[in-house]
Formats: sequence, C-alpha cells, structure tokens
Amino acid sequence: MAVTFSDLHTEAGLKALEAFLAGKSYISGDKFTKDDVKVYAAVQSVPGASFPNAGKWYSSVSSKLASSFPGKAAGVGVGGAAAAAPAKEAAPAAAGDDDDDLDLFGDETEEDKKAAEEREKAKSSTKKKESGKSSVLLDVKPWDDETDMKKLEEAVRSIEMPGLFWGASKLVAVGYGIKKLSIMMTIVDDEVSVDTLIDEYLTVEPRNEYIQSCDIAAFNKI
Repeated sequence: MAVTFSDLHTEAGLKALEAFLAGKSYISGDKFTKDDVKVYAAVQSVPGASFPNAGKWYSSVSSKLASSFPGKAAGVGVGGAAAAAPAKEAAPAAAGDDDDDLDLFGDETEEDKKAAEEREKAKSSTKKKESGKSSVLLDVKPWDDETDMKKLEEAVRSIEMPGLFWGASKLVAVGYGIKKLSIMMTIVDDEVSVDTLIDEYLTVEPRNEYIQSCDIAAFNKI
C-alpha cells in the first residue's frame, strides 16, 4: 500500500517518519529503493537525536547515494517556504551496491519501460473472444387483411442497431385473406436481445400501426 509523508521539514512530519521507520531499515522494507530517495529528498537535514530511527535511516540512505555521486558537493540553496537545506554530503560507501544507477526524480527506468512494453505485447496478443451469433426467424403479423404488407416490411427493416442483420423474407398466408411476414435475421448475441427488439421496437409506435404481434418461429445458434 502506498504511504504518504508530508511536511517532513517540520517536527510533526519527522515524528510521523520516526514512527513509520520503527522496526524497518528502509521505507519499503529491508531493501533500499527509489521510495527512500524520494523521502530523503524531502528531509532537509539529518534528523536530531530525538528521532533515532529516522536518523539511522537518513545516514544509511546518505551512504547509498554517496557511491552514485562521488564528487564533492559545493552546496546549493533552494528558495520557497519549504526550502531544502544545502545539498547533503555523504561519506563514501563500500563498492558492490546493487543500486548504483539511481533515478532521483522517479523517472521511468529502462527496466520499467521494458516491463511496460511486455505488458502491452501481452495485451495485444490476447484476442478478444468473439461473441456468438444466432439465426432467428420472426413471424410478424398484421392487424387485418387490409394492412399494407409492403409498408409493414419496410417498418421492420427500418430498425437498425449494432449486431442486427436482416435477411430474406416472404409472405405466408394464415387464413381469411390475412398474410404474415416471415423474415430471417442474424444477431450478435451479446449485442441484440430478440425480446427487447420485439417489445421495444417492433410492437410500439410508430410500427404498431402495421404490426399487431411478433413471434419467434425459429432460433438457432450459428
């Protein structure tokens, strides 16, 4: 879990850091990381004797940084309300430290970039599972034998939505001079609900001027 430190130039801030470092060698555990560098940069000077944990940590970080910056610092002042103290000068440390190349400003390292690239490759190589499709035969019934079946079919085909594809159709006699429209359609299952299509599109205004009801005559997975 990310930890936030504030006002490390004040006694209250140092008290919080002191309490956090109790039983710890470094900010993120037993190993020196960029987290230590970030917090170190916010502490203006060596914590006093009343902050033994913070003081020990501060000295340890100073030693780690010294191996990466062997030159002698001349001292730099930074303006502002929370101005940093003169640049910290640390004693040389033993060679062989694993953290010789440090990124003081938290910039992305080559390893970070490589890891990000690998994640992107993994995402792009994972193909999204294609949604299933179904073939549906609808029986669309008119109000009576006087209903204009051509306009009824136009009303049906006027419905357009993602995943809906109208197919072949024909008129089928049902008796007493009345014919129904039998029409095929192909749908993408994740995008089109046949019940919604019927209840919210086909049998409501303005299409219900021609359409009395709709039934699913056949439903097959493709």
